[in-house]
Amino acid sequence: MRDLFRFLYRIRSTLMFLGWLILSFILLYNGNEHHRAHAISSSNAVVGTIYGWRKDITDYANLKEVNKALADENADWRNRHISTYTPVEGLFARIQDTIHRQEYRVITAKVVNSTWHKPKNQLTLDKGTRAGVHGDMGVIGPDGIVGVVRDASPNFAAVISVLSPEIKTSVQMRRTGHFGLLFWDTNDPLTSSVIDIAKHARVAVGDTVETRGGDGIFPAGIPVGVVESVEDAPGSNYHDITVRLSEDMTRSGFVYVVDDLHRAERDTLQQANER
Repeated sequence: MRDLFRFLYRIRSTLMFLGWLILSFILLYNGNEHHRAHAISSSNAVVGTIYGWRKDITDYANLKEVNKALADENADWRNRHISTYTPVEGLFARIQDTIHRQEYRVITAKVVNSTWHKPKNQLTLDKGTRAGVHGDMGVIGPDGIVGVVRDASPNFAAVISVLSPEIKTSVQMRRTGHFGLLFWDTNDPLTSSVIDIAKHARVAVGDTVETRGGDGIFPAGIPVGVVESVEDAPGSNYHDITVRLSEDMTRSGFVYVVDDLHRAERDTLQQANER
């Protein structure tokens, strides 16, 4: 305490100056309307700036919750979108082609681990059988297809990435309807190949490639990529097509697991016909 008094005594001149300065500002503020208005305006600007900084920090800290909420909202929108429904025939009368029943359901999940630089790449999701995820379900991202679920535990799912030669996805050219298979053999995380499209099919750089659907994995019309190059090797009956993928597989974020609600019925019928 004695040291504190000694310190205050040494800076008594500075303290006195600050005291008189504050008193002069108070008198100036109370005695002049112009200066008072200017002081209020300046203080409001300072307080507003501080509140803005606080809001920015709070918003940044809440980005995780905001992203999760947006992903859930997108999943709800996808579940209600017309592309996940199929026309009802034989059960109800069709009125102006507006009666549909849901064909697909989507489940929001987050990528907790992924690879893109290996010969065979995969992802791990934070949703499993408890959320309704099981093997052979398609996984799509905000911009295009991501992969196919290989296996699932109660809380996690292993996904084969489209950046893997282990899967071949049925795709088609949006402009012409010619279909083939998406097959990753480029060793480039941004591109893939489309195979088994005959040379007579007109394929041009810039054409959009999308899922064909009907395989019980992906709905029809999901973006896959854009044709980057088309080559015709001598002696081959098929185009060599390179596609720039719509989905950036080098990033991690929220994805959507697609559940085909009629797959079991369709698979049972197909297996019965194959006997």
